[in-house]
Amino acid sequence: MKTNLINMFTERVKKLSSLFLLLIFIALSLSLYRSITRTGAVNLGIEEAQEQVDKLKEENQRLEEKIKEVRNIEFVEKQLRDKLGLAKEGEIVIVLPEDEVLRKLAPEIHEEEEVLPDPNWKKWAQLFDL
Repeated sequence: MKTNLINMFTERVKKLSSLFLLLIFIALSLSLYRSITRTGAVNLGIEEAQEQVDKLKEENQRLEEKIKEVRNIEFVEKQLRDKLGLAKEGEIVIVLPEDEVLRKLAPEIHEEEEVLPDPNWKKWAQLFDL
């Protein structure tokens, strides 16, 4: 009888240990799944951040080129002339009116149609009132 009790006890211990190992396996599997999904989300975030960094680098390079252009003395002179109407010493500034006003002030060009001279027979007919 003692052996039966011991056998039953050992069987129950084996079943419980198998159940315990199964629960541990399920818990570890769930943990692994969560880690994989988090890693995928983090990788996606890294890719998006890298794209943003690349865009910002391009924008930065474009702005640096613009700064070089703006610091150029020729650009500054052009802006002073165009925007402020300033001129160098000895230059004359001519300010033209807007395009619409200029069109109104400009003389109209009438194109005359080219007319061939009347033939001789028509001139003779007109001469004799025929």
